[in-house]
Amino acid sequence: MQETLFPLLAALGGYLIGSLSFAVIVSRAMGLSDPRSYGSGNPGATNVLRSGNKAAAVLTLVFDALKGYLPVLAVAIWGPRFGLGEGTAALVGLGAFLGHLWPVFFRFQGGKGVATAAGVIFGLNPILGVATLATWLIIAWFSRYSSLAAIVSAAFAPIYQLLIWEAGPTALALIIMGLLLVWRHQANIRKLLAGTESKLGQKAGPTAHPASKPTHAAKARKKS
Repeated sequence: MQETLFPLLAALGGYLIGSLSFAVIVSRAMGLSDPRSYGSGNPGATNVLRSGNKAAAVLTLVFDALKGYLPVLAVAIWGPRFGLGEGTAALVGLGAFLGHLWPVFFRFQGGKGVATAAGVIFGLNPILGVATLATWLIIAWFSRYSSLAAIVSAAFAPIYQLLIWEAGPTALALIIMGLLLVWRHQANIRKLLAGTESKLGQKAGPTAHPASKPTHAAKARKKS
């Protein structure tokens, strides 16, 4: 009974921690607009950066990563005394990631999970975390597209794990997270192909309401 109960409770704890949407929490605490109301509408660090407040973006990034890292680290430190090992750590990390995507505290409207996934990876395998982060930095540096860097990193993380280490719970969790990350970036992929994707640090305002757009008559008056 305990062999099933403890891992499930740990996974639930990971999910609840992951459900803390720090993009929204930090923005509210700093008196900024809700990140779901401008730019891509994604409650994540990259979109918060589009508000022009770098401190808020950094805090969002750090806390989103920590909510993936700390639950996994907790299992690694205290799990063995309860018989919890790699499988539970991978399950908890996946739970935190799913919490970010579908947060119970924010009407299941979450972000894409890039920072949280990075935190999970560092918790499961620090060396793999460094390799994945290096991949993100290289792609982001040359392309200036955060979304492209995230997609490539999500694809390479499970490949690194399978080639350098081994198949197992960690590899399975990485594959699931990678597939979900790519799926959550569908809109970004379409924009990348169309050449309309926003680059790192580029500010973006809210989408204008159709009624707020100038009419042809207004444009004519402005020209005259």
